[in-house]
Amino acid sequence: MADTTINKSIFVAAPRETVWAYLTEKEKLAEWFHPAPSDLSEGEDYALVKILDDGATDKLCWGTVLKMDPPSHMVWSFTVKPLNGAMTTVTWQLEEVNGGTKLTLEHEGIEAAAGEGAWGMLSALDAGWDEHFARLRTSAAQ
Repeated sequence: MADTTINKSIFVAAPRETVWAYLTEKEKLAEWFHPAPSDLSEGEDYALVKILDDGATDKLCWGTVLKMDPPSHMVWSFTVKPLNGAMTTVTWQLEEVNGGTKLTLEHEGIEAAAGEGAWGMLSALDAGWDEHFARLRTSAAQ
């Protein structure tokens, strides 16, 4: 398979500091991505979860916040259940633009992590990021 890095950029009608908050604060992550038990911090593990009917949580994606340079740059290790713990890397870049923020995501290492199932995982993650970004654009611009 050729390059399997997902690259996506969106424009959000909000300042970088606001978009940064949506990437790092647990209450805001829940609005567009998934709930988090705590805010994200550099060097710390994170988990994004689904809250079950009985109040328990089911971990959907997790990793470690490898680097933070607020409000412009962040890097996560990232995995989901189908990857069986194999890690990928998600890099976030926030740039000021007239009227808001350009947010760019680079998600790499999917082919190495997924092996034979790389195409299916790549397709699922690509579609998932599109859905999440649509919600982020709406939530952060309010």
